[in-house]
Amino acid sequence: MKKLIAAVAASVLLMSAASAQTVPAPQIAARSWLLLDATSGQIIASQDPDARIEPASLTKVMTAYVTFQAIRDKKLTLDQMVTVSVRAWKVDGSSSKMFIDPATPVKVNDLLYGLMVQSGNDAAVALAEAVAGDEGTFVTLMNREAQRMGMKNTKFANPHGLPSPDNYSTARDLSILASHVIKDFPEFYKIDSVKEFTYNKIKQQNRNRLLWLDPTVDGMKTGHTEASGYSMIASAHRPNGPAGERRLISVLSGATSDSLRTAESQKLLNWGYQNFDTVRLYAKGQAIATPEIWKGSSSTVKIGFLNDVLVTVPKGVAQKMKPVLERKDPLVAPVARGAQVGTLKMVVDGKPLLALPVVALDEVQEASIFGRAWDSMRLWMK
Repeated sequence: MKKLIAAVAASVLLMSAASAQTVPAPQIAARSWLLLDATSGQIIASQDPDARIEPASLTKVMTAYVTFQAIRDKKLTLDQMVTVSVRAWKVDGSSSKMFIDPATPVKVNDLLYGLMVQSGNDAAVALAEAVAGDEGTFVTLMNREAQRMGMKNTKFANPHGLPSPDNYSTARDLSILASHVIKDFPEFYKIDSVKEFTYNKIKQQNRNRLLWLDPTVDGMKTGHTEASGYSMIASAHRPNGPAGERRLISVLSGATSDSLRTAESQKLLNWGYQNFDTVRLYAKGQAIATPEIWKGSSSTVKIGFLNDVLVTVPKGVAQKMKPVLERKDPLVAPVARGAQVGTLKMVVDGKPLLALPVVALDEVQEASIFGRAWDSMRLWMK
C-alpha cells in the first residue's frame, strides 16, 4: 500500500488539474479541508490543506495510535488496570472528560473507549502515563510517529489537544494519520464507530453525529476549541463495483458549529462518491511490456508495477483513458527489480491525466564479458 501511494504520488498534480476542469470542487464552510480517497491514496480535492491548524481533540487520534502500538508490542494489555494519577484526574475541569478517579483503577480498554468515544482528556493523560510513564515522554513518541508517517507540518505538545502554541497540524497531515490508523489497526479502529459509552455510571454519546446520519460512516474523531472552531475527521466505506469497497476520508477544520461541521463533512463525502470512481488499472506483477535489454543475462525484461495500481478519476473518464508508455531506451543491464524504467501516461482526449512510474519486475544481471562485448557491437551498429 505504501509503495502504491508513492507510485501514484507523481500523478497527483496531473490528476488535480484534470479533475478540476471537469468536476468543480464543492463549497465547504470551513477554513481548511481535504478529501482523500484512501483506497488509491489520492487527494480528490482540498482547500488550504497545508495551513497550520489547531487540531484540538483530533490530537487524540495520535494518542490512540501510539497506544495501539504499545498493545501490539505487548507493552500493555486491554485488561491491564491503570492507576489514575492526580494529574490525569485534574486535567482541565471545563473540558471533556470520562470522569476517572484516582481511587479507582481503570482498564486500558475502558480508557480507549473513553478517549475515542467520550473524548476524555483525562483518559488521554492516563493512557500517556500508562504507555510511557509520563506525558513528556509520550509526546516524544507521538512526534516520532508523526515524523515517521511523513506528517511534515505537525507537532504535538500534549496527548489531549488542549490549546498550546506547540500543538499544531494540517488537514493533509491529519489525513495521513487517519489512513495509518485504519490500515495499521483495523481491529481498534472499530472503537470509533461506537455511538455511546458508559463509565462511572455516566453515559456519553460520541460527538461524531455522522454515525447516526450515514450508515457507511465508521469514524473517526471530532474536535473543538474557541480558537480553532469545530473540526472533524470522518471516514466512510461504500461499494465500488468490481473493485470492492472504497474508503474516503475527509478532514475539516474551522467550521462555526457542531451541526455545520457535520453537514459539511457529509457534503464532502457524498461529493466524492457521487463524482469520482476508483478503478484498478493494473494488477500487482502484471507485465505491461517485455522490452529488449542489452548486455544482460537475459535478452528481455518484464516491466510493470510491483503493487496493484488503483487510481481515482472523475466518473465516466475511466472508459476514455488510453495508456501511452514512455520507456528508457536502450535498457542496459544490470537492472534491479523495482528500478524505474519508464513512465505510463494515461491519456484522455490527447491530454495526459495520470503519470505512473513503470518498474522492472525482475532483476537482470550483467552478461559475461563476451556477451557484453557482443551487445556493445550490436548497439554501435544499431
